[in-house]
Amino acid sequence: MSGGKLTKDPARRGLRFRACATLLASCASVGACRDPAVQPGTASTAGSGSSPQPTVATQAASAGAAQAFYADRFSKKPEPAAMTELGRALFFDPRLSVSGKMACATCHDPRFAYGPPNDRATQLGGPELKLSGLRAVPSLRYLQTVPPFTEHYYEEGGAEADQGPTGGHTWDGRADTLHDQARLPLLSPLEMANPSLEAVVAKVEQAPYAAQFRAAFGGDVFSDPTRATTAVLLALEVFQQDPKEFYPYRSRYDAYLRGRVNLSAREARGLALFADPQKGNCASCHPSGVRSGAFPAFSDFGFVALGVPRNSALPANRDAGFFDLGLCGPLRTDLSRHREYCGLFRTPTLRNVSLRRVFFHNGVFHRLRDVIRFYVERDTNPAEWYGKGGSVFDDLPADARRNVDREPPFGRKPGRPPALNEAEMMDLIAFLGTLTDEDLVPVAAKR
Repeated sequence: MSGGKLTKDPARRGLRFRACATLLASCASVGACRDPAVQPGTASTAGSGSSPQPTVATQAASAGAAQAFYADRFSKKPEPAAMTELGRALFFDPRLSVSGKMACATCHDPRFAYGPPNDRATQLGGPELKLSGLRAVPSLRYLQTVPPFTEHYYEEGGAEADQGPTGGHTWDGRADTLHDQARLPLLSPLEMANPSLEAVVAKVEQAPYAAQFRAAFGGDVFSDPTRATTAVLLALEVFQQDPKEFYPYRSRYDAYLRGRVNLSAREARGLALFADPQKGNCASCHPSGVRSGAFPAFSDFGFVALGVPRNSALPANRDAGFFDLGLCGPLRTDLSRHREYCGLFRTPTLRNVSLRRVFFHNGVFHRLRDVIRFYVERDTNPAEWYGKGGSVFDDLPADARRNVDREPPFGRKPGRPPALNEAEMMDLIAFLGTLTDEDLVPVAAKR
């Protein structure tokens, strides 16, 4: 669960994404970005101070790209509510895929926090739904505060420590915004497999909701390819900013932060272990406290190499010379020369983690208990994870193994006791169960 930075500071995180003014206005209008029941400085268990921001250069570049995308090119100004409903229709429409059977919701199922609905390490896609994806499907909930990607992230106010690569959507951060991210599955040959966004627009123009697009964006919305593709991607982006669907902050832990419930003794012990830098040390990269009145996303959106075992079940891994190196490739290509980034993947949110049935970028684990055991026993009992006599960190080339995180709970010598014993691991799992949103608790109970 620990994520990573070049320099760790347990009081450093609490990201706020400055997105499109329309999206923030709609977010603020429903009061979901910030909880009025919690005042700044209260109920914080991990972190205080001002919210960190991307570097000035990154902000300027991202602002330029955002300005170009959000420039008013529609003959009618679309309303957030109309865009939300259009985005919902797009998200659940399998006709947008070449197979005609794969929607965004196929992999990002709302019953599972907009994450995968099964225990497949990666999902099947492509023209005939026979091709295996390269990486596990992440949840789309609680991503509204993801900042644009930057290699060098500093706290607001000029803090000295370089927090390293941070932000961006997907496991390698290559999409700065939700509309950038929406392009990827639509065009990926391993997913929805469309040859172009124009091909997607052609399907939308023939869909039952095409009239709603014209009503929202203007009758000429489909007359220009750029205008039409922008409308489609913007609708998907706005839908994913719907607070009720994507960041409700209605878990048992949120009720605890609001002072409405108490944690059980086991859950309270788990929270203490979660925050303890010498035990779980989870909060160093999955901040758990309120900052400036905003509830935690349980991710600092940084990047870390954890050295998880190679998943032999993935078709790509049948080639012994293939390695998925996250920030430095193969899906992201602009940082391929940065060998210090090889093996680093973005830290996911831990909200609704009890619902998941696949973990880490390669989906190598299927039980939360195994994930925690890996964290505390990776270095104390490496044979358990890599086999007797096998190479430690076997899913990384030799020169990238130096990038693997060694901070607690890692870093203990082989044969030493792990950072958490069996009872403590169960306490930690109990705490993580409090992060399940109330609308998903019945699903979690069936697990």
